[in-house]
Amino acid sequence: MDFLKSAVASAISKGPPFPYTFGDKVELEHSIWTLYNGTKKEDGSNCSIFSFDITANKSRLPLVKNAGRKLKTLRHPGLIKVLDTVATETYVYIATERVTPLGWHVRRKSLSVETIKWGLYTVANTLKFINEDASSVHGNVRVSSIFTSEGGEWRLGGLDILSSMKEEDALKTYAGLVPDINRYAPPEVVKIGWDAIKSNPVAAIDSYDFGLFIFEIFNSGVNGIDHVSETTSIPPSIQQSYKRLLNANPKARLTVAHFLEQGRRSGGFFETPLIRLSEGIESLGLKSEGERAELISELDEVSEDFPEEFFKMKILPELLKSVEFGGGGPKVFNFILKIGSKLSDEEYETRLNPVIVRLFASPDRQIRVSLLVSLPQMIDHLSQKVVTDKIFPQLITGFTDLAPLVREQTVKSVLTIITKLSDRTINGDLLKCLAKTSNDEQAGIRTNTTICLGKIARNLGTNTRQKVLVAAFTRSLRDPFVHARNAALQALAATADLFPEDDCANKILPGLCSSLVDKEKIVRDQANKTFDVFVSRVRRYASSLPESILPPPSAGITSEGTPRMGTPQNDTSWAGWAISSFTNKIATASGDIEAKSSSSMPQTMSQTRSASVPPIPSMEGSRPGVVTTATMDLHRKVVTKPPAPTLMRTPTEQFFLEAQAEDDDIDDAWGEMGEDSFFDAPITPALATPMPFDDGGEPDFAGWLSSQAQAKAKAPLPKGLSRPSTSGITNGRPSISKVGSTGSLGTGAGTRKLATTTVKPSIAKPKILDSEPRTLDTKPKDNAADDDWGNAWD
Repeated sequence: MDFLKSAVASAISKGPPFPYTFGDKVELEHSIWTLYNGTKKEDGSNCSIFSFDITANKSRLPLVKNAGRKLKTLRHPGLIKVLDTVATETYVYIATERVTPLGWHVRRKSLSVETIKWGLYTVANTLKFINEDASSVHGNVRVSSIFTSEGGEWRLGGLDILSSMKEEDALKTYAGLVPDINRYAPPEVVKIGWDAIKSNPVAAIDSYDFGLFIFEIFNSGVNGIDHVSETTSIPPSIQQSYKRLLNANPKARLTVAHFLEQGRRSGGFFETPLIRLSEGIESLGLKSEGERAELISELDEVSEDFPEEFFKMKILPELLKSVEFGGGGPKVFNFILKIGSKLSDEEYETRLNPVIVRLFASPDRQIRVSLLVSLPQMIDHLSQKVVTDKIFPQLITGFTDLAPLVREQTVKSVLTIITKLSDRTINGDLLKCLAKTSNDEQAGIRTNTTICLGKIARNLGTNTRQKVLVAAFTRSLRDPFVHARNAALQALAATADLFPEDDCANKILPGLCSSLVDKEKIVRDQANKTFDVFVSRVRRYASSLPESILPPPSAGITSEGTPRMGTPQNDTSWAGWAISSFTNKIATASGDIEAKSSSSMPQTMSQTRSASVPPIPSMEGSRPGVVTTATMDLHRKVVTKPPAPTLMRTPTEQFFLEAQAEDDDIDDAWGEMGEDSFFDAPITPALATPMPFDDGGEPDFAGWLSSQAQAKAKAPLPKGLSRPSTSGITNGRPSISKVGSTGSLGTGAGTRKLATTTVKPSIAKPKILDSEPRTLDTKPKDNAADDDWGNAWD
């Protein structure tokens, strides 16, 4: 083989340039030609090369010249298409379209009856053109003269002795040079030779050869042509016409044109869907929508009978033109994909991918929906670069389309293309688009967006996943559409392993609680399942944590002087103490209980005072015996303490200080509620601090105190009155009054009711008392007498 190629190359080098490359040799029987597969040097397209060795077969050179001339002058779709011819002193080369000898398919019995009928119809049309339109005789119709194109169409070759009636001398002279020509010769030629063509119809020879060709095709070339009278393998609808083709009388013989006409009659053997579709497919773009739909339906029905190559090379290009330029619509595109499933990856990339990319830019919504629905069938044939650079920029326009169907199918298509997108595209443009559809007005689109996020969660970046998924799913838990809530719960359960344990405990579980009491049972059931998934995960994580993060006690400190964490008591009820902070030794509780001072006033202030000024009770604490919550709140708001020095506190101290601060916040919230909100008078009476009393004359402060101690009657406090909660300071310092939301304000004997909840502190002017010292009764008063202080007003 290599020697033959080198010989061919040497011959070409001596003659004119031949722009084709020789490939493998193809077996061809009963022919003067040697057939090779070839490629065009310019673009690498496929072709076939018919080669003739002049040196070895010089006597048959006139046949070669005649075939080359006829192939150039005769033009018909049923004839082999010639690309180029080159003749040298030793070789003749004819480059044609890529063809395959029909004998291959006949011997393998790979042709169906419908395909054979379609092929016979094609050859009959070609012979009719040669006999009637060109007034010529082919003279060499046989299986070895028929070829199939890349599209599966039958092509007529073997034009070695094709002659017009004006060139009958050529047929007479050179017909005997054709291999096995006498085997296929009609009876009249066998009797008197090729001169019989003068006295008989032009189509007589080709009609008889066409009949023999029919017999060979249906009998797979097994029996040859010696048993042409056996018609068992020939379809009954063709048998009558077949017998008339083989009539021994050339003048009574059925011509190929009449055979074709009989087959095209209503109910004839050429009235098949395959033949009808092969003719109608060329005008698909000109058909109406109804005609187009009918044609596609018929194509779908006979797709198994069509030659696979015919769909690829003939049907597919016409369908692509129709869907791109002729408004073929979704049905045509779906059939294109059906054909595309039989293409190789290389064929798919060259034939379909360019059209698919252009169709994504089409504004036709029906085409866009068809593309999105069919995307799973195409995605394996599309490269990542094509999807990211060409398809995705067009696809994202569907997220904001006015048609809900387009938006919904666009969301669903994300699951198909996610593997072809880069991380930057996924975590950027894609999530921005999904954020819009998660707020779509259509509940179904919101639900599908939640499902989509759950399924692509593992394709998201770690940081993006934590920020986006928790927010998206917890928001969907509040969606008014029941299936959207259920989808969010299912998505959370499916992606539970993607969230950190802290997020599970602090963000997700609190959001799931409301779903546990959802009004819909389907949501409640799924919420319980999802809740169990996260709780079990948090529990596993908690069991892996250390018992404490506190540092161990120092070795230099004895256990007697160091506070320790106690062991929980045996009480397992909810009110049982869980921790004993200190040991139970009595020795550790030594010293006196000190009252906490509520003022930063120095304790020495009472040492220097006038003799006439009565001493101020409870100056050490500067705090009355009992104060209400409202007054405590106002006291904290008004009185400011000097900043305390910074201390290094242990974690335990810090914990209780924080707890105290939280208690203060709670006090603030509850302190906004006045005392009168519950009762007209306080349950526990506040101890009134003695106030300076000035009646315009000599003050009798001690007598007033005695009158309170000796009072017998215990009448309740009138409704609407409240006891003063603080005492005025009369030693020259301002007196700060404390109020609640409905408390009283003032000093001295009179009080004034407030209508607002917030009052600026009032500063009482100091009163100058007489310098004459008074004897004060410092005898402790009975607590019960405090309830009778209102009798002094009688």
